[in-house]
Amino acid sequence: MLILFFTIFFLILSWRRLDLAVMFLIIALPSYLIRFNVFGIPTTLLEIMILSAFFTWFIKNFNLVKNNFLNNFKKQNNKIKIKYPFDWEIILLLLISFISVSVAYYSSSSLGAWKAYFFEPILFFILILHIFNNKNGKEKILLSLVTSTLLISLVAIFQKITGLLIFNEFWATPETRRIVSFFGYPNAVGLYLGPLVLVIIGWLSDVVKNFQFSISNFQTISNSKIFKQFFKILFIGTTIILSVLAIYFARSEGAILGIIVGLVFFGLLANKKIITFLLIILFSCGIYIYSPARNLFINKITLSDLSGQIRQQQWKETSKMLKDNRIISGAGLANYKKTILPYHQEGIFFNSDNDPDFHHKTVFNEAYKKSHWQPTEIYLYPHNIFLNFWSELGLTGLLLFIWIIGKYFYLGIRNQKSEIRNKYLNIGLICAMIVIVIHGLVDVPYFKNDLAILFWLLIAMISLMGLSPNTLSSRKF
Repeated sequence: MLILFFTIFFLILSWRRLDLAVMFLIIALPSYLIRFNVFGIPTTLLEIMILSAFFTWFIKNFNLVKNNFLNNFKKQNNKIKIKYPFDWEIILLLLISFISVSVAYYSSSSLGAWKAYFFEPILFFILILHIFNNKNGKEKILLSLVTSTLLISLVAIFQKITGLLIFNEFWATPETRRIVSFFGYPNAVGLYLGPLVLVIIGWLSDVVKNFQFSISNFQTISNSKIFKQFFKILFIGTTIILSVLAIYFARSEGAILGIIVGLVFFGLLANKKIITFLLIILFSCGIYIYSPARNLFINKITLSDLSGQIRQQQWKETSKMLKDNRIISGAGLANYKKTILPYHQEGIFFNSDNDPDFHHKTVFNEAYKKSHWQPTEIYLYPHNIFLNFWSELGLTGLLLFIWIIGKYFYLGIRNQKSEIRNKYLNIGLICAMIVIVIHGLVDVPYFKNDLAILFWLLIAMISLMGLSPNTLSSRKF
C-alpha cells in the first residue's frame, strides 16, 4: 500500500512539476534497494520512478515526438535537424545488449538486467536532455546530486561513529569497521561517490570563481545575494569533505586512487600545472620516505595483496572462458556466474607473510598449504571494467563501450575549447569519467542499477554542456 501511494504521489508530482520529480529521482538513486513484484514481475522503486517520469513526459510531448519522428521520413524536408547526442550509440547499445539477452537464452535475470542497466538508463538519459536543457537545468541536476551525496555521506559517517546499521558483523566491529551507508557492501559507497566528488569539485570551482567576482563588486549586489553565494559554497564544500570521509571510512581503495588520478587531471586541465606537479612531487616523496605507506602503495599497485590476488585469479578464469569460443558472444547478459563455473578455481595460495620460500613450501608442506589456502567465490562480474562489458555484451559491446567513453572525452575536450560558461564543471565531468575508468580496473562501476543511471547522467550532462538552451525542445531531432 505504501508503494502504491508513493507511485500515485510521484505520478501527480511528475504531471505538475516534472523537473522536481526527476530531481527527486536523482536524489533517491539508492531506492533501487527497495524491491518488490508487480504481477509477478520483479521491479524496484527506482524503476517505478523512471517509468512514471518518462511516461508523463511522453504523454505531455506526444505530438512533438510523433511529428519529429515522422518528419525524418519526409522527402525534401528543409527543417533544421539537430543531431541527438549519442543517437547511433544508443541504438547500437540497445541492439547489442538485447542480443546478449538471447545469448543467455532470454532468462528472467538477463531480461531484468537489460531493463535495469540499458533500457531504463537510456530513458532517463532522454528525460535529462529534454527537461534540463534550459538556463537553470544543470544547476538543478547538480543540486540533486549534491543532496544525494550528502545524505549517503551522513549515513556513512553515522555508521562509522556508532557501528549501527551495518549488518555484516565483521564490518561492524570497531577494529575492522567499514561503512556501507544505504548499500550492502563498502565498495558501493566508493563506486557511487567517487565520480561525484570530481563533478562537485568542478561545480564548486565555478561557484567560487563567480563569488570572487561578486565580492569585488559588492557595492552593487545585495547582502542577501552574497549570503546565498556564501551558503552555497559552504554547502558544496562540506558535502565534498563528508563524501571523501565516507569513501575513506568505506576503505574503497579503488575510489581513492581514482579520485587522486582525477584530481591530477583536474589540475592539469585547469591550467594549474605548476601546483599540480608540486603536489605530485610532495605526495611521491611522502610515500617514498614513509616505508609503511610505500609498502602499502606497492602492494596495491602491483595487486600483491589478497584482494589483488583474487582479482587476478578472476581475470585468468574470465580469459579462459572467453577464449573458449566466447570471444565474440561473451557469456551473455547476467550469465557470467553460470558460464564461469567450469573455469573456476575454488581457491588460491596466498603468501600473506611474504615468505621467500613460499612456492617450495606449498608443494611439499601440507600443513603450510592448508594455512595459506584462501577459498575464492564466484562473483557476478569479473571486476574489471573491460572484462565486465566483454563477458556481458561480447566483443562488439566492449568496443562500443570504449567508443562511448572515447566520445565522452572528445565532447568534454571540445567543450573546453569552446566558449562555455561552466568550464570547471566541464573539467569535473571529464575527471569523473576518469575516476570511473580507474576504479573500474578492479571493480564493477556500471552493472548496478544506480551506477548505470549515474553513468548515463554524466553522458547527458557532458552533452548538455555543448548544447544551446532549449535546443531539443524547439528543433527537429
